[in-house]
Amino acid sequence: MLELYQFELSQYSEKVRLILDYKGLEYRKIEVTPGVGQLELFQKSGQRQVPVLKDGETYICDSTEIAFYLERKYPDRPILPSDPREKGLCLMMEEWADESIGLKGRKAFIGALNKNQNFRTSILPKNTPDFLKTIVGALPGDMLDILGAGIGLGGDAVKDAETGLKQDLEALCLLLQNRPYLVGNAPTLADLTVAALSVLIKFPEGNYLAIPEEFQGKGIPGLGDNSTYEPFFTWRDRLYEQFRQPLTAKDANVDSPPKNIDID
Repeated sequence: MLELYQFELSQYSEKVRLILDYKGLEYRKIEVTPGVGQLELFQKSGQRQVPVLKDGETYICDSTEIAFYLERKYPDRPILPSDPREKGLCLMMEEWADESIGLKGRKAFIGALNKNQNFRTSILPKNTPDFLKTIVGALPGDMLDILGAGIGLGGDAVKDAETGLKQDLEALCLLLQNRPYLVGNAPTLADLTVAALSVLIKFPEGNYLAIPEEFQGKGIPGLGDNSTYEPFFTWRDRLYEQFRQPLTAKDANVDSPPKNIDID
């Protein structure tokens, strides 16, 4: 069985999970403990970050490389169009989403965490030690903002990310007007990437992520709750209903985190 080394709230791990579900492939999730170490997986795969997919004795790193590998190895339900122009648009949009929605979404999400202590602790992995939860919850948002500024995650960076995401979401709403998918008449890697990378902007409706139930369908203030972008999130959630397997269907295939690796 395929094994996915992942972090539950990594959008790039979610991108791989959505592709796996779309292709109907069985896999086991191996949750990792962020920030503790990465020696074991690095020795096996040469990669410290998730997601990493293991197929037999083969390790594939990086969500885009995993997508291309799955398309070659498991061609049923293709995610790359056969038409050259559509394939080009698909690849371009996938790359754009990785570098735009993925990175800016993470910055905006971290900004929301800085402002809400309860939210911060509630989404930590279940196996996080209680003392670490206490420390994380007790940190003042102002301190996190100062610390984040040193690594490009301060208040100004968060505001810039939110501004950029507003333009991205508006563009996506326009692209999806009277169209079922972003490229062509069937789901492609572009659709699956954009949908998955948006989960931190607004969590999907339904039990797809291991988060408290009250967070389902909730999002970053000003983005996830803005009616202007509702057409996009309605499209995204419809895609999830059609192709993403609910979390309960995979409970038996989730391993506790035996690996200590960094997250992407």
